[in-house]
Amino acid sequence: MPAEQLDFVILGGGTAGWMAACLLAKSWPQHRVTLVESPDVGIIGVGEGSTPQLRAFFRTLGLAEADWMPRCNATYKNGIIFKRWSERPGFESYYHPFTTDLDHRSLPDFTYNTRARRTGRDVWAHPDRFFLPALLSAQRLGPIPAESFPFDVSYGYHFDAYLVGAVLRDHATKMLGVRHLERHVESVKVSETGQVTTLVTRKGECITGDWFIDCSGFRGSIIQEALGEPFISFGDNLFNDSAVVMPTPADPEGTNPHTCATALSAGWAWDIPLTNRTGNGYVYSSRYIDKDAAETELRRHLGTLDSDTQARHLSMKVGRVERSWVGNCLAVGLSQGFIEPLEATALHIVQATVEGFVAALEQSGFTPEGRDAFNARIGARYDGIRDYIVCHYRVNRRTDTQYWRENAMNQNLSDNLKAVMTSWFRGEDLSATIAELDIGKYYSSLSWHCLLAGYGTFPDDTKITPPGDDIVHVDMAAHDEFLRRCALNFRDHRTCLQTMARTV
Repeated sequence: MPAEQLDFVILGGGTAGWMAACLLAKSWPQHRVTLVESPDVGIIGVGEGSTPQLRAFFRTLGLAEADWMPRCNATYKNGIIFKRWSERPGFESYYHPFTTDLDHRSLPDFTYNTRARRTGRDVWAHPDRFFLPALLSAQRLGPIPAESFPFDVSYGYHFDAYLVGAVLRDHATKMLGVRHLERHVESVKVSETGQVTTLVTRKGECITGDWFIDCSGFRGSIIQEALGEPFISFGDNLFNDSAVVMPTPADPEGTNPHTCATALSAGWAWDIPLTNRTGNGYVYSSRYIDKDAAETELRRHLGTLDSDTQARHLSMKVGRVERSWVGNCLAVGLSQGFIEPLEATALHIVQATVEGFVAALEQSGFTPEGRDAFNARIGARYDGIRDYIVCHYRVNRRTDTQYWRENAMNQNLSDNLKAVMTSWFRGEDLSATIAELDIGKYYSSLSWHCLLAGYGTFPDDTKITPPGDDIVHVDMAAHDEFLRRCALNFRDHRTCLQTMARTV
């Protein structure tokens, strides 16, 4: 750790910028963190959901759920329901759960049955009956159990992204000593050795620093424009490049503790329940539908064709920079890369990037020694998440539009994804394949099995035979009863929100 005070300058606010500011200032209170943002630049706001890793982030900051969730109209998230991604009877929807301490009981039976069905046995292999979060969501129960329930249930959040940014800004400036400057940055100065030296504002003010964090959005003002780092597009295997978003009133009958992702003609629509409204959007490919038609389809899906609620149109730059850490600059958030919001991974990547950067700098004594290994890890994380998202489209079981048919024929797949699909369709041990590829750190065996089984990617019913005595017969009634009794320890989602804990 250097004895002298170092200056870390963050360009750009929003959720990514203020997350970075909080993590850096919390990790290194002896150094100075400055965040510079334009007063005129808004937040993209397409990511209003999170993975469970965000719980650890708030715990790191010492922010209890009661300190931030009500301010952000936040709700709990047990997982994601996928609707209409498959036309196969019995598999029109499935639930992707977050993990629980009970998975050791249900996961072995689930993976066993999926393999048995992949090899032609008529056994129950739909994921929803095996995992507690699916049952909790079906009953609109939140993920916070009674004190007598001694098992952890992992969960994420839904929230207003703009308000989360405001909460983090207040915490960073008031509690962690982050300096906040509202400035229009017009140029970036780079030395002959490729080091960023200065941000120059519209009024000619020069903001210098030792390290620069680029949170400037898709533009990538430092990492891409000033440093010229190449951008790797994922457009060949992730077709979606646009979105249209609009809110609707909150459901008066209750608040769902899950995100819903419903397949439409040229993409999918999200439904994210907040306490004050429902966030909706349609993520689509402009190659298959234009913006006006996409908005009409979203409104029809929501039943709001006659509504005067204004829709907002967004463009997405899907892919990543080749290296996130270049010279003395770290790219974070949209400037670093973006994988469409299907699994709500954007903030998870922000968190992993900054925490990994902190660890790398500390281990190397604030030198570039750990940069190459860091870049390799972050690049592999992006690619691993991309592969899981691509698999949603590649194995879809829809045939009604050209968009879905061409996704199902897409051959631009990584070697890892090809290996996963080969293992599944050949009836091999998929968990062993995932372990051998070392990709379980991005998405676990549970997640891969839920995705592939949830779509019904099994042999045709004509090729399925009754199970014989040569396989284990899983007692599904026992699973149903076990999960039913577990669910008795949980309360209505709205009650959870009204009585959330004030402890970290």
